Amino acid sequence: MRPLSLAATALLLVACNPTEGVATGNQAAPADGEPGRPFQVQEIAQFNEPWAMTFIPGTGQALITQKSGELMLWTPGGAVTEVQGVPAVDHGGQGGLGDVILHPDFANNGVIYLSWAEAGEGDTRGGAVGRGRLVLEGGAPRIEGMQVIWRQDPKVTGRGHYAHRLVFSPDGYLFISSGERQKFDPAQDMKMNLGKIIRLTDTGTVPSDNPFHDQGGVTSQIWSLGHRNPLGLAFDAEGRLWEHEMGPKGGDEFNLIEKGQNYGYPIVSDGDHYDGRDIPAHATRPEFTKPKIVWTPVVSPAGLIIYSGAMFPEWRGDALMGGLSGKALLRIDLDGTTAKVADHWDMGQRIREVEQGPDGSIYLLEDEREGSGGRLLRLTPAT
Repeated sequence: MRPLSLAATALLLVACNPTEGVATGNQAAPADGEPGRPFQVQEIAQFNEPWAMTFIPGTGQALITQKSGELMLWTPGGAVTEVQGVPAVDHGGQGGLGDVILHPDFANNGVIYLSWAEAGEGDTRGGAVGRGRLVLEGGAPRIEGMQVIWRQDPKVTGRGHYAHRLVFSPDGYLFISSGERQKFDPAQDMKMNLGKIIRLTDTGTVPSDNPFHDQGGVTSQIWSLGHRNPLGLAFDAEGRLWEHEMGPKGGDEFNLIEKGQNYGYPIVSDGDHYDGRDIPAHATRPEFTKPKIVWTPVVSPAGLIIYSGAMFPEWRGDALMGGLSGKALLRIDLDGTTAKVADHWDMGQRIREVEQGPDGSIYLLEDEREGSGGRLLRLTPAT
């Protein structure tokens, strides 16, 4: 693995706060065609606090969320239109409008899913997931019939570690990453759905074959536990679920998620607490499932896909993920149930989202930059 940037190393000195993943220091953006990069970079558009994106089949258009609460419809050629009908979000810290994905049968039902931070009582907040029908004809683009189908339980104080990434499995189940909200212990508390990976049906009900279904309540939603701040979920072609999450002071993780398994946080981690207190390493507690890859210094992973396109054939079946403090795009070589870092490309800016375009090109969303928005970038093979 290539050495990480000074910006990534600097994150180790940053106390845990609502801007986790922000490193000190500045880096110039690398020029197109930098030696060793097999792609060229084209700036497509700019957005306000972009967080996630997904392409609409057959149109070339993409839906892009802005953390401040707007869902934008981007059309090739540059047109950007705000989609109406988005629920109110609690915007601040790491919270706001989050992920956007399409129903597996979107071509017939037009249903999309959003995640967001939702205000509660007494200065509390929690992640929420809703579904509604995207309508692009007959006036302004809009979502009709938006309904909340899942909530983090309980709502807690603070504005960190919502996670709320979404992905559908090949057999049509909805998986949700739920961060532990910087509260540590909920990740092991089976009466809370914080610090867990959640599995639901497409309408938000609990499948009867979930590992803890018989326990009822939010416990029945849990697929795996012991997670910190999972900001990437993706299925490979064989139906395996891969996940990455931010570690504390060191110890970012890349995990293979398996039914009913406990990944150990905060009992174990390959990082330490921000105040310097030691956390026992995974190797000390073999009953917990160990990560496939650990980063120390951290890269602050965000966004994840398993590449399947034709434009970069040598990457098919590999994972691509962004780095926030690492200001990087990383390629992970997947071979069955094993994973290793294959490439680490300096992008000069914090990378929030990675998405595969309809033609197999790679799209990146930069995180909000000081004094300007985050850019939408398109990567194509170097000429």
